Amino acid sequence: MASSSVAIEVIGLCKTYDNFTAVKDLSLNVQSGEIFGLLGPNGAGKSTTLRILITTLKPTSGRATILGHDVVTEADTVRQLIGYVPQERAIDRFLTGREHLLLLGDLYHLPKEEAVKRIQELLKLVDLEDHADRVAKTYSGGMKRKLDIACGLLPNPKILFLDEPTLGLDVQSRLNVWDYVRRLRDQGMTIVMTTNYLDEADQLCDRIAIIDEGQIRITGSPKELKAGLGGDGISLTLGDADPAVCARLVEEIEKLPFIRSIRTHGQGLDIRVDAPEKALPALFEATSQVGCRLDGIEYHRPRLDDVFVTYTGHSIDDQSTSLTSDTAG
Repeated sequence: MASSSVAIEVIGLCKTYDNFTAVKDLSLNVQSGEIFGLLGPNGAGKSTTLRILITTLKPTSGRATILGHDVVTEADTVRQLIGYVPQERAIDRFLTGREHLLLLGDLYHLPKEEAVKRIQELLKLVDLEDHADRVAKTYSGGMKRKLDIACGLLPNPKILFLDEPTLGLDVQSRLNVWDYVRRLRDQGMTIVMTTNYLDEADQLCDRIAIIDEGQIRITGSPKELKAGLGGDGISLTLGDADPAVCARLVEEIEKLPFIRSIRTHGQGLDIRVDAPEKALPALFEATSQVGCRLDGIEYHRPRLDDVFVTYTGHSIDDQSTSLTSDTAG
């Protein structure tokens, strides 16, 4: 990270629409020179938070500052400090990549000579130099996203906001976008992004805030959050078993001394254990005792999806709350 100073400060942010609360008492700090991710499912409040920070939406209560400037009372100043890449692509199919950037330069009132020079630098940065004079309708999804990022960088922002930057892209295009984002961070830029991709948050972000139902559940680096869980994960896939039998299986497993937590889901159980070498044989025995058919078993080290489930009670792609029981090990 370039520095340890605070780039963004959010205190008690709330946003309500009629009887619906989109963001509730949200507080966080983003450090200068880091990639900070808001991780959560669709509808969690990520984009609402982002829109407040980029000054296009006013909070119901609470406050937020960008490099010390209030997003409501100093909105014009804030807009001069930030760049924004929206989730929806605002690409004109009949303009070339270069024409898009020139048009945007006019909108930003950049001097012509400065705009031309900066546009050439940006086209090189996102590897669109050889495609700059092709019309955008001939671009692939990944190339369009590169152009989006170049547009967001044109005003030379101190802080760049990315809303779902790789949504809908193929694997290679996603990896390319990650490389560009890391390169910007390495040059000292502060980046805030929303995502509902666990691997993206894990691999790309220096720190993340898990947000669910408009609230932040936990904040930290992916490595810290995974280490904080303790223990390893064992997932049991159970055959067609009576719910009462599954409930008895949970009771039997909870009696074992090395079990940290158990979570039930549609296909079976997710279990956190302290000693996998002892847990595996005991779990086989418990399953056999209660008469559950075991269709599959998976062992893994702590993952970011385990963190998400631990702090929200459900997986990121399943917004219905699951039963979670924690047992002291």
